This record gives sequence, C-alpha cells and structure tokens, in this order.
Amino acid sequence: MFDFITNVLNDGRHFYSYDTIENIRQRLCQDNEILTIEDYGAGSVVSKTNQRKVSSIAKSALKPRKFGQLMFRIVNYYKTTAMIELGTSLGITSSYLASANVNGHVYTFEGAKQVAEIAKQNFNKLSLYNITVIEGDFDETLQKHLKLLKQVDLAFVDGNHRKEPTLNYFHQLLEKADEYSIFIFDDIHWSKGMEEAWAEIQQHPAVTLTIDLFFIGLVFFRKEQKVPQHFVIRF
Repeated sequence: MFDFITNVLNDGRHFYSYDTIENIRQRLCQDNEILTIEDYGAGSVVSKTNQRKVSSIAKSALKPRKFGQLMFRIVNYYKTTAMIELGTSLGITSSYLASANVNGHVYTFEGAKQVAEIAKQNFNKLSLYNITVIEGDFDETLQKHLKLLKQVDLAFVDGNHRKEPTLNYFHQLLEKADEYSIFIFDDIHWSKGMEEAWAEIQQHPAVTLTIDLFFIGLVFFRKEQKVPQHFVIRF
C-alpha cells in the first residue's frame, strides 16, 4: 500500500505523453460529428438517445485527466504487458495505457462501431500501434479473446455499469490473472448494484488488497499480503 501511494499515486512527474493525449481530448471536445451509438451497457447518465456528438461523448464519458494519468503511472511502474480494457470509448484511457509501456499490448473492447472508429483514428494520430480494438457486445467478445491470452496483467473494466455483468467480467478475467495482476473497476459507486458488485469483489478469496479512490476501485492479488486489507482514499 505504501509502495503504491509513494511511487504511483503521488508520483508528480509530468510525462510527455500526457500532453499529446490531452491535445487529442481537446480536439474531441470540439468535434461536432454525430455518431450512432449501440449501447450494450447501462446507458449514459447524460443522454439516452442513440445519436450523439463526439464532443458530447468526450465531455461526459471520457475519464478525467487525473484518472487517465493515474492509469499511465500504474502501467509505467508495474510494467504490465497484457492489458484488457472493457469500454474503449474514444480511446483516451487506452492511449494512456498503451503509451506507458510500448512493449505491452492493450486489447480494448468497444460496443459502438462508430465510436471505435474514432478511437482507432486517435491511436493512429498518436502512433500507438500496440492497441487492438475488438468491436461488439462484451458478452460475446470477451471470453473468446481471453482464450487467446496466456494471462492478463492489467484489466480496466468500464463499459457496463451493472452488477451482474461486472461480476461476470471479474470472474472471466480472474481465470487469466496471477498474483501480480491488477484489476481496475470504474464507477464503483455509480449505483447500488455497482456498490454491491464492488463489495463482492472485495470479499473474493483471491483478493488481498483493494483501494477505493471513490470513482474507481483497484484490486490486487499479492500473496505476500496475508490478511486482506481494504482502503479508501480521496483522490
């Protein structure tokens, strides 16, 4: 825990990738192109329609800069290589993950085809070639692609904010985890169901440490952590 706070959470260094990725975010926030959305998750708090401007998605669905940069520092410090992201959106978080370790690979899953296309364009602009975008319903695509991976070093689950799917993804990903894997769950306090899912994940016997940063929750499986511990930190 002390190691994570000192070397990751409180790492105040400014990496070059931060600027290039945030420049992409700024452009997306000004993009008025209209996309058709196929929503397989719990929907958007901001808009329930199936057509949305890129700028609307950028302003409401993308993780804030501080969380994207935290993801970068996690990958940079722990040197995770095989990474899964459920919920590509416009590709900002994927870009942070991929930029932090060019020797790693991000497999990112997105349900909305037109959104995935924008993400791919952003990856090309950033010259990020260590990202594979997998389109379609997570329930149909995740298990099939997990079978192709030896292990999952890091997983970021952000795409279906409901209890049962979240727990289902957790158990599927757990089959490919080892004691050094890190799972990150988005919006753990988004709803009663998500809080229940987070509580169940915390109680799983393989989980030895969790950190609740209010918006996101981190899960560790380190075996040297003999007694499970759960922390809440305002970030």
